[in-house]
Amino acid sequence: MNLKFLATLFVALAAAAWWMDWIPFLPRNAKAETPPPSAKVVRASVKPVLPLAGQITPAFQVEVKPEIGGKVATIHVQAGQEVKKGEPLVTIDDKDLVNERAGVDAEIEGARLAVDRIRGNYQRAEKLFSGKLLSKEEFVNLEADWRIAENDLERSRRRRQLVDDRISKTRILAPFDGTVLQIPIIQGQVVVGAASINSGTTLMTLADLSRLLINAHVNQLDAGKLSTGQRMSVTPPDGQPNPADDGQGAEAVVSFIAPLATVKNNIKGFEVTGTLEGTRDGLKPGVSVSMSIPLGTAENVLTVPITAVFEEKGTKVVYVPKESGPERREVAVGLSDLSLVEIQSGLTEGEEVLLAKPEMPEKTVTR
Repeated sequence: MNLKFLATLFVALAAAAWWMDWIPFLPRNAKAETPPPSAKVVRASVKPVLPLAGQITPAFQVEVKPEIGGKVATIHVQAGQEVKKGEPLVTIDDKDLVNERAGVDAEIEGARLAVDRIRGNYQRAEKLFSGKLLSKEEFVNLEADWRIAENDLERSRRRRQLVDDRISKTRILAPFDGTVLQIPIIQGQVVVGAASINSGTTLMTLADLSRLLINAHVNQLDAGKLSTGQRMSVTPPDGQPNPADDGQGAEAVVSFIAPLATVKNNIKGFEVTGTLEGTRDGLKPGVSVSMSIPLGTAENVLTVPITAVFEEKGTKVVYVPKESGPERREVAVGLSDLSLVEIQSGLTEGEEVLLAKPEMPEKTVTR
């Protein structure tokens, strides 16, 4: 009894499933085919842009290093502070140099006294020699002693100038108007003087932020689309334009394109530099930004979605739905952006094109 009931229930469920098309391999009626996605040929504007990513750097930046070594006595500024040319940045302890200068002053005084004494002797000897009361040899020796004493005095004076010059170099001044970016030293630290470009202790990094550069690496395919003088829009990391720019975002100008390709992150391309005038909130040195460079504009032209154009054997084609089936048609394309492509020939306004490539034999080609 139970087996008969279960068999009857199974048959009833199978019949219901077949009636409601739950069993695809036992169709009750032929299912209505879903039409493939399509779009119409319409007139629109195409404004292609080249998206790039770059990093902001100051146009002019230097590492400030001391010309002499010593212990850091005072740091007069802090990171982020704006300074004017000639303002003190760092003072190095000059006690040893001051003591050295005092010793040189004593030498100068001694040399001056020696010159005065020998000059007096020479002047008296000159009178005696003219009266033939002094031999020529003694007179010549006194004259030589006077010249030697004057040379000693001059040498001491020059040494004093060198000490004064070294003392003046213990006060490191701002070489230009700018902003202190970083200070890697602390008060009391002993620093080394810079004998060459690659030596010496870096006291701080100073930059002129009135002009900022944006450095980007552009792949070799896109680099050919760029030229100096092109304008680009710049978006900060948060993606929000600065209100001071009326919501338009900052702008920069392509100022340099490297003549030689380089490899970066396994991509061969060219270094491109854009110049951003002035400073803006969110656009600071070291910040990564997004950029968009317009590559042209096509106004009021025939367009189709970019997904409607296919490339076959180097030819651009579209598929136009017809009652007899999709028609493969070759087209000439112009500018394209992220969504639309310009159709220069092969289609007319209002025609419909498929957004997915249909399966069809290679035939019915219309030029």
